[in-house]
Amino acid sequence: MIYPWQHDDWTRIQALRSHWPHALLLHGQAGIGKAEFARHVAQGLLCETPLANGEPCGHCVACTWFAQGNHPDYRIVVPESMAAELAPGSVDETAGESVDSESGKKTKTLSREIKIEQVRALLSFCAVGSHRGGARVIVLYPAEALNGAAANALLKTLEEPPAGVVFLLVSARLDRLLPTIVSRCRQWPLAAPAPEAALGWLKAQGVDDAAGLLAEAGQAPLSALALAREPSHVLRRQTLEQLAAGAACDAFACGEALQKAPIPLVLGWLQRWLFDLMAVKNAGQTRYYPAAAAALARCAAQADAILLARFVRQVNRQRAAENHPLNARLVIEELMLAYRDVFTH
Repeated sequence: MIYPWQHDDWTRIQALRSHWPHALLLHGQAGIGKAEFARHVAQGLLCETPLANGEPCGHCVACTWFAQGNHPDYRIVVPESMAAELAPGSVDETAGESVDSESGKKTKTLSREIKIEQVRALLSFCAVGSHRGGARVIVLYPAEALNGAAANALLKTLEEPPAGVVFLLVSARLDRLLPTIVSRCRQWPLAAPAPEAALGWLKAQGVDDAAGLLAEAGQAPLSALALAREPSHVLRRQTLEQLAAGAACDAFACGEALQKAPIPLVLGWLQRWLFDLMAVKNAGQTRYYPAAAAALARCAAQADAILLARFVRQVNRQRAAENHPLNARLVIEELMLAYRDVFTH
């Protein structure tokens, strides 16, 4: 399946069919459906009776296997933390374990990286001939999740590409990829949808406040849909209300309310608010929270520019350590206390 805004990209990419590159790097904004597009390309390459426009028929043996997730000529490589959603059955049962601080029970810690063992496992796949006599296709997503060892192992394969194997790399952050990997791929930018198309699609999904969520998601419709379905949407609204209070923000109430929320999620809300706060202070415009324009303008008028810039750097540093086993309550209280200090009294 591809999304309505991807039909033009699909038509353009068919020009590659006569000389398909061994490695295609699909890149673009997060939340616009790049992974789904890559899987549709993969299915189209494996389909034995494709339609005239290159799309998979959905009925042949290859398409049936693909839909069931067991096509012998297809592999998808994702971090363990994403495997349950994007590649069921591919989670490494030897993943590390951690201990839950409340129950004391051991819980599996799923990696957010693509590890070298996953890339090495592709070598045997590449060495075996095609089961159906066609292409063998590998989707790697997100490519920026490759750790250093895995990236170097993949680079060796891309430098000497095996015959009949097509790599589809998907990335929202080209700057986090090895330049040598990027240089060995055919780059293919995927367009973000027009605001009207994204808004119409969200409304068709039954999303309330589609315009507000789309703005908060940076005009990325899939990210906006995820926000709408987020179990912590009430916490997000409460957090934004606290941020709108500026110097009156209750740091300890935030710590109490958000202590069980994922730190990356909270930091994302905070970063988007700070982006708008700086944008209003410098240019009088908002990007993520247009509905909070009045509160942002009030906060911007009270914020010290130097202290605000320092706090933004502090949040960015915290973002770099967001996946470490930190005490969420203490982290949030410290950040909210620092946020209050940004404002002149």
